[in-house]
Formats: sequence, C-alpha cells, structure tokens
Amino acid sequence: MAAAAPPPRRSRLHQTVRRWFDTSASEPCVDAASARRVDWLRALPFVLLHLGCLGVIWVGISWTAVGVAVALYAVRMFAITGFYHRYFSHKTFTTSRPVQFAFAVIGAASVQRGPLWWAAHHRHHHRHADQPLDPHSPNHGGFWRSHMGWFLTREAFVTDFSRIPDLARFPELRWLDRFDTVVPVLLAVVLYALGEALAHFAPSLHTSGAQLLVWGFFISTVVLFHATVTINSLAHRFGRRRFPTQDDSRNNLWLALLTFGEGWHNNHHFFPGTVRQGFRWWEVDITWYGLRGMAALGLVSGLKPIPEWVLTKARY
Repeated sequence: MAAAAPPPRRSRLHQTVRRWFDTSASEPCVDAASARRVDWLRALPFVLLHLGCLGVIWVGISWTAVGVAVALYAVRMFAITGFYHRYFSHKTFTTSRPVQFAFAVIGAASVQRGPLWWAAHHRHHHRHADQPLDPHSPNHGGFWRSHMGWFLTREAFVTDFSRIPDLARFPELRWLDRFDTVVPVLLAVVLYALGEALAHFAPSLHTSGAQLLVWGFFISTVVLFHATVTINSLAHRFGRRRFPTQDDSRNNLWLALLTFGEGWHNNHHFFPGTVRQGFRWWEVDITWYGLRGMAALGLVSGLKPIPEWVLTKARY
C-alpha cells in the first residue's frame, strides 16, 4: 500500500499557527530524529519574545518600569518554584482548589507553558535524570540544548497526561494547559493599559504603555525564563555535591538566590519529597519562606518536612 502523501504546505502552516494558540491541535507524525529537532516555526513566538526586549532602545527606562519588571519576576518566580515545581510536580504540600488555580494562572503568565505540561516534563526528568531519556541533561546534549533547545523541539511541545493523572482531572488546569498563551497575552495587554493610564494620570512616574510592556512583559519574562532553566543547564555542571546521587545534580548558592531556592539542586534530587530545598539553616530558600508565610495565613497546609535521617546525612 502506498504511503500517504504529506499535507500541503498551506495546511501545515495553518496547523502550526493553530498550535500557537491551542496546544490540543494534533502534532505532525514524524520520526524520532525529527521529533528531537527544534521546530523553528512553532517556536517563532518564543523568538519574538526575545526580540521584544530590543524595544528598550525606543522606550527607554524609568524606575517605575524597572520596579514593575522586578515585581513581576519575583511573583512569577515564586509561582513557578512554589507551585509549578514543589506543588504540581512533587505534591510537597496541599492547598485548596481556588489557591491551586490562582497560582496556576500566575505560573502560566511566566510563558513556561501550562502547569500540566510543566509537571509532566519535570516528573519525567526526575525519573531519567542525566540519562539518555532526560530531555534536558547537559551530559547528553550540551549546554544550549539543556538550557533552551529541548524546550523548542517537537517532542517537547506535547503534554504526556499519563504522567499526571492526579492533575489531569481538573478541567480548569487542562484549559490553562491547552490555551497556554491566553494568560501571557492578557498580562501584556494589562501592562500596556496600565502604562497608558499612568502616563495620563501620573506623568511624574515617567512611564508609558509601551515602556511597561517592554520592561514588565518582554524583559522580565525573558530574564525569568533563563533564570529558571539555569537549573537544567548549570546546576548539573557547577557547584558542590553533598549527596552521591545517581545524577550529576549540584548545590549552587548563586543559582539558589536567583531562583528562590532551586539552586540547592543536589539536595532536591537526593530527597525531592520535601517542600524545603535548603537543608541547612544557611541555605537560603526564599520559596520555602514564602510557603511558610502562606501556611501561617491558612492558604496552604501539610508542608512536608525534611526527614531527620536526611538532616543527619546533610550535617555529615
């Protein structure tokens, strides 16, 4: 029987554009080698996100714009580390469905795809850390692939729901995952509108819609993305190994400060079942402090502690 003819170029382009907005659109059937290559057409919005940072040449800088960019970096980094990672991926604490959804939305504003996609890929990473099936191991693909190249391949765009049956039962999370560009686009629109309002009602702040868009969305989001993925590319290469794990994870203070505690990566790979990643008192873990504060307010509960045997091992 003759092989089916490939779809016309116009049809392929239409499907790719549709997948920019709706991740449920079917992916093309390709061989394993093609699935591991960067899909540049599908990745075009990611490229444009970076090019948007060049807008700073025209919009300039103000303390207001920088303050908004820093605030959005901090809020979204906490959502990624506290909820995308420690909650959705590892279930190291519990929370209500409204709080779960609220932080899923904030995490989605980070342009790191939906919470189900993130958790599915991260669980796969732990299962195969620094082995050939690990999608972002620097040992099996080099720095650039582990840092961002893997994120743009055909196989990486897919959410494997079999890895996240506990999360896939929530329709609101499935919607966020399917339409993962909606929240970032809304954030961009809000930032532009806020900047225009400030330019009109508070001109002393010296900002504008375009300036808040460039600083609050493009620059803040790009910095946030690259800070997050240093844990893939750098925390498996640079730092100290307290525990002899089967992977090459390392503890790195500078990455821990940049990512609100994720840099204590060797600790995390040795025992991922605790909400706290800084195992010693001096290991700064901003996400852990934030989650303790939320627990005090009754927003989260059941923060899983570090077992005593792990603390003993960490001391010696």
